Amino acid sequence: MPDLADGESVEMQGSARAPYVLKNTGGVYSCSCPAWRNQSVAIERRTCKHLRKLRGDAAETERVGSALPARKPAVEGDDEAGDKGPPLLLAHVWENDIDLAGWWMSEKLDGVRAYWDGERFLSRLGNEFHAPDWFAEGLPKSPLDGELWIERKSFQQTVSIVRRQDKSDHWKQIRYLVFDAPAQAEPFEERMKFIFDTLASAHLKYAHPHEHQRCKSLEHLQCELQRVEALGGEGLMLRQPESKYEAGRSMTLLKVKNFHDAEAVVLDHVAGKGRHKGRLGALVVQLPDGTEFSVGTGFSDKQRESPPAVGSTITFRYQELSTGGVPRFPSFVRARNDAEAAAQVAAPVAVRPTAESKTKVAPMADATSPAASGGAKRYFEFVEGTSSKFWEITVQGTEVTVRFGRIGTNGQTQTKTFPDEDRAAAHAAKLIDEKTGKGYVEK
Repeated sequence: MPDLADGESVEMQGSARAPYVLKNTGGVYSCSCPAWRNQSVAIERRTCKHLRKLRGDAAETERVGSALPARKPAVEGDDEAGDKGPPLLLAHVWENDIDLAGWWMSEKLDGVRAYWDGERFLSRLGNEFHAPDWFAEGLPKSPLDGELWIERKSFQQTVSIVRRQDKSDHWKQIRYLVFDAPAQAEPFEERMKFIFDTLASAHLKYAHPHEHQRCKSLEHLQCELQRVEALGGEGLMLRQPESKYEAGRSMTLLKVKNFHDAEAVVLDHVAGKGRHKGRLGALVVQLPDGTEFSVGTGFSDKQRESPPAVGSTITFRYQELSTGGVPRFPSFVRARNDAEAAAQVAAPVAVRPTAESKTKVAPMADATSPAASGGAKRYFEFVEGTSSKFWEITVQGTEVTVRFGRIGTNGQTQTKTFPDEDRAAAHAAKLIDEKTGKGYVEK
């Protein structure tokens, strides 16, 4: 089997339009595919089907230190699925790096994605949805892209109906909200006009155009996101003006969702492997309700060498909770060191017993360390495909200021104040680690 030398990378075509990038950085193998990026384990223990294809199952099993999960059939909603499905346009996540003023904004629907091929509805994987004839009556022979939808917070109900094959009257609860016309070569605005004209002229009962509005500013975006989420919606979708429809994941379509911050108590340190051998691999933490999980991303090298102590409280960031109440995609933000945390020192904390053989870690650096002194401005850039963005960070005492945006613009500025200089320096180091891990290069 082929392998990658340290520092080497290779591209591999997947289901997205752009190929995925596989890298070896100091013995840590990574892939740019969603399946690798969205795992909640330490980066040195992550794998995916692309790395297994490149290196072989045996090599990956030896590298990650445990048996690989069995390959399972693709399911609806799987980001790696879709090789045999219809040619759908897929979204990237917006990371505050693009000015969305002038883009077309719509609610992100919590329904079931459906491609109308002119005769039938198909899922992302190419499976047919058996809609009654009366539901599809009047739809054009030209392909449409949209969502089968009932109402907010009704995803499971929608799925249970569209997966049936008896063409039942339950379909009367569903609407087909159309947001694109894949076969039309015109820009997005002309495609939406085609959708409005086509559906309006047919006087359809169950198919309707999905509403879009121009995004006026960042403030407008934030207000609309808050409004939609307050109503129980998932978030927003942003479409680049005058963009063409292209199969695969594209930066012309961005999804915007809020992330949440929460706190947890550190129960244990998991020793690192590969590049992180001899230092922290992940933290085992516990929520106030007793839920335990691991946080293995978001740490700088310095934080892995001197991680938050067992019994301390950390702040982490996550996207949503799983059905079991476990935070999805948790990422370390900072170790809390404020008056509130100090007041909790006397409170009993659940601490997992550790064996003497556990990897020992150094204590946290004090505020006199070079990392805490700050004052320097550091500038990074990321240029790849249609993305061209910068990120700048400055530490002044207890304040950390970041400026980010598209290259050539002034961007946006955010400042956070911390209880002491050590916390500020640690936070800055964590941010720098995150950005360099995403491919940002310091200039």
